[in-house]
Amino acid sequence: MRALTDYLGRMDLLGDMRMKLLAGPLLIIMILSMMILPLPPFALDLFFTFNIALAVMVLLVSMFTQKPLDFAAFPAVLLFTTLLRLSLNVASTRVVLMEGHNGGDSAGKVIEAFGQFLVGGNFAVGLVVFLILVIINFMVITKGAGRIAEVGARFMLDAMPGKQMAIDADLNAGLIGEDEARQRRSDVSQEADFYGSMDGASKFVRGDAMAGLVIMVVNIIGGLLIGMMQHDLDFGTAAKTYTLLTIGDGLVAQIPALVISTAAGVTVSRVTTDQDVGQQMISQLFINPQVLWLAAGVMGLLGLVPGMPNLVFLIFTVLLGGLAWWLQRNEQNRVTEEAVNTAPPPAQEAPEASWDDVQLVDTLGLEVGHRLIPLVDHRQQGELLGRIKSVRKKYAQEVGFLPPVVHIRDNLELGANTYVITLKGVEIGQAEAYPGKWLAIDPGQVSGQLEGTRTEDPAFGLPAVWIEAAQREHAQVYGYTVVDAGTVVATHLNHLLHQHAGEMLGRQEVQQLLDKLSAEDKSLVEDVVPKIVNLTQLQRLLQQLLEEDVSIRDMRTILDTLAEHGGGQVEVSDLTAMVRVALGRAITQQWFPAQGDLHVIGLDAKLEQVLMQAMNSGGALEPGLAETLMEQASKALERQEQSGEPPVLVVQHSLRALLSRFLRRRLRNLVVMSQAEIPDDRTLRITSMVGGDR
Repeated sequence: MRALTDYLGRMDLLGDMRMKLLAGPLLIIMILSMMILPLPPFALDLFFTFNIALAVMVLLVSMFTQKPLDFAAFPAVLLFTTLLRLSLNVASTRVVLMEGHNGGDSAGKVIEAFGQFLVGGNFAVGLVVFLILVIINFMVITKGAGRIAEVGARFMLDAMPGKQMAIDADLNAGLIGEDEARQRRSDVSQEADFYGSMDGASKFVRGDAMAGLVIMVVNIIGGLLIGMMQHDLDFGTAAKTYTLLTIGDGLVAQIPALVISTAAGVTVSRVTTDQDVGQQMISQLFINPQVLWLAAGVMGLLGLVPGMPNLVFLIFTVLLGGLAWWLQRNEQNRVTEEAVNTAPPPAQEAPEASWDDVQLVDTLGLEVGHRLIPLVDHRQQGELLGRIKSVRKKYAQEVGFLPPVVHIRDNLELGANTYVITLKGVEIGQAEAYPGKWLAIDPGQVSGQLEGTRTEDPAFGLPAVWIEAAQREHAQVYGYTVVDAGTVVATHLNHLLHQHAGEMLGRQEVQQLLDKLSAEDKSLVEDVVPKIVNLTQLQRLLQQLLEEDVSIRDMRTILDTLAEHGGGQVEVSDLTAMVRVALGRAITQQWFPAQGDLHVIGLDAKLEQVLMQAMNSGGALEPGLAETLMEQASKALERQEQSGEPPVLVVQHSLRALLSRFLRRRLRNLVVMSQAEIPDDRTLRITSMVGGDR
């Protein structure tokens, strides 16, 4: 019985899918059939009523959607409704010309009602009303909506590269995952397609309005000729009969067309928020009691002018004044409740000091000024909290250990828009962020200038400018990478986490790494720690790797190397060099992900020989040699970065540690690798030289 129920359920689901697949083709076939086959008056009534109901549904859907992509099918709906109206015009024209001489209801009750009741049976009034509706639809609503769609499509296409870059920046910073990035890219593409389709679909409505005028003229002239020549009607009777039927036919088609055009204007003219159009209008028009008080005053003054409809103006004066009073009273009540809720508690006798008053220093901290509090307040849907979680997760996946929890607190001593990132109670980064604004970062190839507050990207030091939300699309068109305030802080934090990775790795994190590896290879951990190296030595080794941006994810290879080469009185620095050689392929892959040649910075042979002699003698570098080495390395690094190549210097294995400690004091971006760390299947190409002519 259960199997039969499941089978019937699957059959119902399959039937629903087939009906959805056939809905479009069946609708097109029905529309084309209405143009060719004659329809009885009752069928015309049904289809005209369905057309009106469909237009009202489309308008309501467009009003309740919160963003244009929620009604992505609107261009296709616009095409189908236009074809439906035209097919009904063709079918009704056939009936009007063939049966119009029999009376007002010969073309159906709907056409008769629109021709008699709505215009009082006066064909002159009906003709004027019809022409006004066509002008409103054609010249005002459709033209405006088409222009908005055209400009929107142009801006969306121009802004696509900037939006894609912003998505890639968020993905690289760990603020979003791969699935969310894929969805955002799809939304950007669909939004551009939507506005492009709306630009073209708006032409359907304009063509429909012109077709309505032509059909009206044809019906009137054709009706006069047919009524007078074929049915022996006098001119007055024929004119009244066929003109009223034609006007009813035109009105019953143009009113739904006007509704559909209004829906198109609502869809393309809205600003994307988390509210529909009605909520936006109510929340923004009737929110300020001062505005309502002034409006009530103006209406009251007009109501006192002699000759004016005083009662009507005074009624609106009372309504606006009452609404202003109600809003002002609610605002005062809200302020009073907040004051009561935030009132200081009654003074109590201070308790004795205890060990609970001792506060340990937070490993990672984020202090914010008072204007940045909404970014980190979960009660106000602070977006920065979720992004910090994403940063920590992506950091753990890339570097190999989980960074400490970021403790966030407000600091009234800071500037209103200032934030400070601390490590073990010491400031490691400070910048400003402006909630509600966007940071437009210049990647070096922008095509225009923006108005705003000039600054630098706090993470990478690129020139940037804080702009208003209205300039966001313009900035993307110019080639800027545009990010919001929460993204700026999260990216800055992510950058500092990588810079200070070695300082964040404590004994607790090392022990957790060993515990995680023990679950898979317990014997390896027991053979190495503490038999070969103790926990402190292992911590120092991992810190040295992290200080040079080497991931410690491959803990198995690290412990295997220590098991092979450790023991005795081997220094931690020597063990680090051996581990780097074992991790050489991963290090190379980190900086050279492609499989081609490795374009690196080289060291001049003569300079290399001098450095070898200085290292073998056990003395420090001479001041002149040290300054020359630093200057030439800086120039080589600049040439390497300008050519778009990784900032990697490759030297002999014995020189790597010395040069890395010396050069990275001032050249933080420089990566020093030894020749022993390069896999045998990769080929080196020297593109810049330290100490040579290049």
